[in-house]
Formats: sequence, C-alpha cells, structure tokens
Amino acid sequence: MRKDKEKVVDEVWTEDHIKSYLNVRSYDGTAEDFHMVMKAYQSMKADDFVTFIDFFREQGRDINASGKDGRTALEVIATHRHGVEYADILRAAGAK
Repeated sequence: MRKDKEKVVDEVWTEDHIKSYLNVRSYDGTAEDFHMVMKAYQSMKADDFVTFIDFFREQGRDINASGKDGRTALEVIATHRHGVEYADILRAAGAK
C-alpha cells in the first residue's frame, strides 16, 4: 500500500454502494456474473456480501457462472483460507 493511501477499516457500506457491484463489468471476456461475485467477495465483509448476493439473485443472475478456467466462484472461494464464510453464503444462496 502506498504511503499516501490511508487504510479504511470498518467502512459502512450503503445499499447503493453494495448495488453498485451489480454494474461491475469484465473486460477480459470473463463471464460477468462470475466477475461480479468475485469482485464483491474481494471487496466486501461477509455481512455486506450476503446483501450483495440477495440483490444479485433478485436480478436473476447466475450464481453458478464460471470463470475462464471453468470453475465457479464457489469453487474458487472455497479454496481460500479466509473464504469459508463466503463459500457458506454462496451455498446458502444455491451455489454448487
């Protein structure tokens, strides 16, 4: 992290901020639904991620979309040491 950047801790996310991740677009050909879930996972605390997934599903998006390597967000996140809670959130939302 650059010295001129201040680390933000315990940031409160509004619904509009969370919903803004539904507008994230992929620029490398990755499936947009996969890209959105991964960006939200990388950026949000678990509580905010739950809210995002609710909005994501309300829009009829594909929670099982896969990345370029054929793996779903759940398959990727489940391998991360700190991804257990997020993987559980995805499973509860119907991810396989």
